[in-house]
Amino acid sequence: MTNHPHFYNLLNVKHYFGRLIDHVHLVVKDLEKSKGFYRMVLQSIGKDLTYESTEAFASDELYVSPVEKNFRQSHVHLAFQVSDREMVHKFYEAALKAGGTDNGKPGERNYHPGYYAGFILDPDGNNIEAVFHGAADRSAEAVIITPK
Repeated sequence: MTNHPHFYNLLNVKHYFGRLIDHVHLVVKDLEKSKGFYRMVLQSIGKDLTYESTEAFASDELYVSPVEKNFRQSHVHLAFQVSDREMVHKFYEAALKAGGTDNGKPGERNYHPGYYAGFILDPDGNNIEAVFHGAADRSAEAVIITPK
């Protein structure tokens, strides 16, 4: 267990994913290069782009657009939840092949028991992670929101 202030004992708490973050907007230098990178990375973890145009692309809550007058380039840490350790490795290898830079090979981390992750810097230097939190039961695969 780490003493890092952003982590706490996760053994005795329930996880409630999907309640805080509505979307993440990355602003990139080269939209086509980033689209190729994220398409390959997302496909490696069983996802794909859900929207794409000449001005932006998206996958679920992730939205990516180019640097413009009112938007500076992003520098964030973004972690994708995956279903097992093998998928962490698939993500890592696909991200390297897509032009990413190693930022932490797949392996166990001391953040909490069962935390297994790999880290890549995307073409713009964002720290992109695939993380498996260990065996667990999910109450639902996803939350579906339907407009009224």
